[in-house]
This record gives sequence, structure tokens and C-alpha cells, in this order.
Amino acid sequence: MAVRASLACFPSDAALQESSGIPWGVAVTPFSAADERGAAPATGAEGHLLPRCDSCYAYFSTLCPLHRWSWSCAICSADNDLTPDASARYARDGGQDPPEMRSAFVDLLLPGEEGEAATTTPVYVAAIDLSSSEDFLELVKSALLAALEAIPPGSLFGLLTFSSKIGLYDVQGPIPIVDGCKDRIAEALETIKPTSSWEITATASEVQDHALHHARGFGLAMDAVVNYLCTEYGTRIFTFLSGPPNYGPGQIETRSDVDHNAAKMLGSDHTFISEQTNFYTNLSGGSLYMYSSTDESTLPQDIYKMLSRPYAFGCVLRLRTSSEFKIADSYGHFFPDPQYMHVQHINCCDSFATYVYDFEFQKDSQFSRKSSPPILQIAFKYTTIVQQGDTSDDVSNSVSRSKFTLQRRLRVRTIQYNITANIWDLYDFVDPDVVLTILVHQVILASLSDVLEARIWLRDWLVNFIAQYNKAYKVVRSGGTGMSDIDVDFIHCSQLQPLSRLVFAFLLSPLLQLHSQGIHPDYRTYLQCLFSALEASSLRQAICPTLISYSSPDVEAEVHQSLSRSVFNSESPIFLLDAYTDLLVYYSPTVSSTIPFPPPRLLRSKIDRLKQERNITPKLVFIHGAHDDTTAFERYLIEDQSVDGSLVASATGFRSFLEGIRSRIAEYSR
Repeated sequence: MAVRASLACFPSDAALQESSGIPWGVAVTPFSAADERGAAPATGAEGHLLPRCDSCYAYFSTLCPLHRWSWSCAICSADNDLTPDASARYARDGGQDPPEMRSAFVDLLLPGEEGEAATTTPVYVAAIDLSSSEDFLELVKSALLAALEAIPPGSLFGLLTFSSKIGLYDVQGPIPIVDGCKDRIAEALETIKPTSSWEITATASEVQDHALHHARGFGLAMDAVVNYLCTEYGTRIFTFLSGPPNYGPGQIETRSDVDHNAAKMLGSDHTFISEQTNFYTNLSGGSLYMYSSTDESTLPQDIYKMLSRPYAFGCVLRLRTSSEFKIADSYGHFFPDPQYMHVQHINCCDSFATYVYDFEFQKDSQFSRKSSPPILQIAFKYTTIVQQGDTSDDVSNSVSRSKFTLQRRLRVRTIQYNITANIWDLYDFVDPDVVLTILVHQVILASLSDVLEARIWLRDWLVNFIAQYNKAYKVVRSGGTGMSDIDVDFIHCSQLQPLSRLVFAFLLSPLLQLHSQGIHPDYRTYLQCLFSALEASSLRQAICPTLISYSSPDVEAEVHQSLSRSVFNSESPIFLLDAYTDLLVYYSPTVSSTIPFPPPRLLRSKIDRLKQERNITPKLVFIHGAHDDTTAFERYLIEDQSVDGSLVASATGFRSFLEGIRSRIAEYSR
């Protein structure tokens, strides 16, 4: 469980927090195998014995004062009695301490919660849209062949198709176990054809039949399969959709290609498409992937990654704070508990999924050096499927289906933070990536109503923040000074210097572009889903790419702070640009012919490592400046663009933006 705070040193009171201009919160990745420093949790098998506070229901941890027959809650300070068994457990009589006495980060088995001998068999179901092209289906077939390699032996696999009807495939008989039926599943995939290739019988209803050949009953298919499999623990459904659902329950309004111009679809250029149906609300969960074309798709690699990594399901996430502060807002792919405040439910969670909390002080509260320090406790209850030993390849042996068990586990992390009453200390402990993450979640929520207002809010936040920073460092003195005295580059605090560039990059993101700028609504929705689930470092990479130059394929020269055409003046002939979803290798036109293209050895190894570390497979592009189109590379040189996306002369885009910020601060300071 990784937890990163926007302010690693908490503000002492609300006035200091407000005057800093920095959002105060944390980004939590609950199912990550280690914490943000790489430390794994202490594990154990007696999670049901972990004491809980009678007052606030927080869990016992190493931060709780422990007495012979009682303990004090680190969250609310309430005193709690220990049972005789618990007292003996914590008596430290020379034996090994239980996990909760060794670490403030524990992961414990909850025996019995899934029932005695909680055996199961993982179920994987692929649902394929037949109202599609031949190329689309060929890509899906390749992805499913990759999926068969990733799925654990002994799992069950189901295959269905949907159009105006639902098709079910019997891939072997009574028990479709993956390792015993892989060849038959592959054979079944080869029989799948798009509805456009079906013969249409010339009858009185020919017109209706032809229309049904282009029907996409996605909602009907999902509702049927989810309801049928709702009692199966750990069922994973992956569906391949080539267009909007246009038939049956959950269908949405479709337009011609001409009307896909978003400005024509809406009355306003800066209002997103309104929700057409709430049919899918209860079916939500999991991950969303989008590909612009079948030729450049990384779908097979992404499916393999998704099914290979561990995952948790039936998750419950709860964050508690000590009494001086509270949760103001929470963001992420979860849904709130209908009864208990700040309890979130998560259908399915992998080790990358991240959730964000924004804090505020309780009324008339503050931290002081005489009081207890601020404390967070995050509890994450989840279920995993554990494979017990090797699974037999003998599909006739029903015992081979009982090699998996359900484990209900509890992961708890309790964190104590330092405080400061000094704004300079506060700024020195800012985590720019987490600040960006909180801003992204806030802006996404605001943009659902009006993207233009969201852009204005984000720019105004930066204006206010830089003004507060200048006030703190007394750069803008009472009585007013010239604009040149306003520091927009944070020269007094290196920790803050990335923030202006990150906000500028976010303003240029397709997520915040207006409809008239040609951003398809589907792509915008995909970015909303992607950005709102990424952990902080990955989100920064996706919004503001990293550019590294190489003097040769094996020798890294420097990491460039500027994303502008000035890099073309660099003496280095090779560049690697990492935009999270894209990896671009650019060779300058003047590169020596002795340097091989594409690059070998070390640079290629770095690229492979970056691809393996991601939860999605980035698209890899090689560009040689001497003979290739460089547009794909140059569009990431964002500092040469204005905030409306247009190119500007030289490298003045970002600088012009900062000058505009400076002007607004000077205007407000008069």
C-alpha cells in the first residue's frame, strides 16, 4: 500500500494551509505490493484477532500506546480494554511479536470470512462484438490467444458473441478448463465472423434483417452474463467493443460520421456530452482501453498484462484521520457505501489503481506541538484467488477444479506525519506529482459540467498559488512593485519549480481541449478513466512527458527540463520521449550513419523495461529526422504551443503563458 502526501509535512492550522495555496491530501495505491519506499507489509494469519477501537473502529497498530490490560487509539485517543487473550498476545514473553507489533503496515488473513474450505475456480469470459470489421476480429483473436497464455491452468474460460443476438460457444463439453481445451478454444475463435459477412435471406423482412446485421446489443449481453455469473467469485469479463451500443437495453443515440463533430452534437462548444443512459451504472468496474486503429493497437500485450498481474475483488477501502482534520473529498473508481460515510467499495483493483483524498481542518482545530501528531489510517479489505500447487491437466478429474482457494485479507497502514507552522518548511516538503494528481481529479470533476470553466479554474489556481508564494517570500511588497519583481519561476524553492510547467501541460491535454479543436468524445472519456486511476508518477508522465537525450545508443547525455524545439540545437543525436502511453525515439537529421537505426542494446533495453513496468503497453515509434514525418514527436514539444494548442514562434509558448500569469498577479496586487 503506497501512500504519497501532497505535503509531507502537514500544516499546523487552516490559515497556513490556505495561505500556502497548495491542495492538502494523499494519493493511495492500496493493492501495491509495497509502500512508497519499497517496504513490504508484515504478514500474518490472524487478522480476526486485530483489536478495534470501540469508539471510532480504527485498528490497533504500533502507534497505539499499549498498556497491560488496555490500549489507546492512535486516531481518536479513546481507551480500549484488552481481552485476556489479546493481553497475552501482546505480553512479549520472548516469542515473536504478532505482525501488528512489528510494523505499522500489515497484511493479515481473515480466516473463515469466505466460508470453510473456500475453494473456487477462476472464471474468464470473453464477449466479442460481431458488428465489426474483419481487421477488428483478427485483432481480438490475437488478443484472446495471448489471454489463454496468461490465464492460470485450471481456470474456466467462456466465449460469447453479441450483435442482435447472443452467441455461446461450447468449446469442449461439460468443463471448459483452459489448459485442457486451449486448442479447441483457438479453433472456436477461427470460426468467428463479422455480421457483415453473413448471408442475408431475401424475404419480406429483408430491410429489417439488414438493419439487425449492424446491431450491437452490448447492454443486453453484459446484463445477461453478469446476472448469470454474479455468484461466481472472481469472475473476470473482458469485452471487445468496436462502436456504440445501438440495439436493445443500454443503447445510445448514434450519429453519422459527419455528425461526430462534437460541436454539432452539442449546443455548446465547452459542455461535454450528457449521459444518455444510466443502464451501465451497476455494471461499472475494471479497466478501460482504447485504440485508435487496429494497425497500431497493443491489445494483445495489454490483455496479457492485465490477466497476468495479481488483482483483488470485493474490496472495501476506508481512510480514517485523527480528530483535528477530516476528509473533504475523495476521488477514484469506487462507489460510496450507502450507509457509512467515507467507506468506498471497489469491484476490482490491481496494483496500479490509485485513489485520492483531499483534507481540510475540522472547525476551530489545529495541530500543536503539545498535542498528538496527525495520523492517517487506511484499511483495505479484499479477496484474492490463490492457486494451491500445480493443477492437473487431466480435465476428467474434477479434483483439478479445486486447486484454487479464496482468501479474504485485511491490509492496514497507519502513518504519523510531522507538522510545521512555517510556510517555507511547508513548501520544501511539497510533492509536485501528488499536487498534480489532486488537481487532475478536481478538474476532471469540474469539466464534466463545463470544460471551459474547468480550464479557467485551473489557470486561476496557478495565479493564486504563485501570488501566495510571492507573498510568502515577500517578493511582492506592500505598496506594489513592477511586474518584473514577481517570481513566476519559483527561484526561491526548487521543490515548487515543476508545478507551473505541469499546469501548462495539463491545460494543453486533450482532456481539456474544446470540442471545436477536434477531440473525439470517446477519446476524452478514455483519458478521464486513465488519468483518474493512475498513480502520481505515472500521471505526471502522461501529462508532461520526459525527454532524454543520448550521445550514442548506449550513453545517456541528459534529461531535458524543457519540451521545446530548442532540443534540436542539442549536440546529442538521439532522443527518447516518454509520454506514458507513447514512447518515441527520435534521430536527428545529422546523426552519423554509423549509428544503427532503430537503436540496439542499452537504449532498447531501457525501452523494454519501461514497457514492462506500465499497466498498459505504450506505443513505440521510431522517427528518423532525415526521412520520416516528425509531427508525432513535435506535438509533444508543448512549450512551443499556446494554451489553445496553436503553435507560436520560437520557444515563447510557455514563457508567454508565465508572462500572462505575472500580469494577472500584478493586476490583483494593485
